[in-house]
Amino acid sequence: MRRIYESDAIERDEKPFTPHERESSTTVQSFRSVNSSTLSNLFVPKGLRQRAISVDIVTPKTTFSEDEPIPFTVIMRNSLPVPITLSTASPLLWTWDIDGITEATHVARYDPPDESGDFTFQRGERKRFRKVWRQLFKVSDNEWEAAETGEHTISVQINVPDAEEKGLTAETTVQISPDE
Repeated sequence: MRRIYESDAIERDEKPFTPHERESSTTVQSFRSVNSSTLSNLFVPKGLRQRAISVDIVTPKTTFSEDEPIPFTVIMRNSLPVPITLSTASPLLWTWDIDGITEATHVARYDPPDESGDFTFQRGERKRFRKVWRQLFKVSDNEWEAAETGEHTISVQINVPDAEEKGLTAETTVQISPDE
């Protein structure tokens, strides 16, 4: 191997190649990617961005017995073949409610800052979030109250102003029946 390096065999061509030498530093080493939030904000109108996102909520069944946990799945989907970014009112991107009570608690769990957030969906992306409601409402830091039997509405919304008018909400009704 030593003879090859000493014989100038590597440098016979018009453009010599020698190990560990760089060509010009002005050549592009790699392509830079464009931030999808910037692309969405520049080229997709705000109204179209909001209509491109669909929100749905699904439960495995509609009737549950008392004290049975109620699992639900929130599905959000971007129907466009381009990335979409929604500007949210806070870093909290979405919320869920039981009968209008956020996350089934009367106690504030967190106080989101007044800064906005970005909820980004890649092209055609479907996001799934799984939650469980244990049929309890939190009334104080240490006290929970059982939900009454009957109908209860589980709703979800993306944290944007006027989410219902923009179609960024969904709800489903479940029935809690007494144990027999």
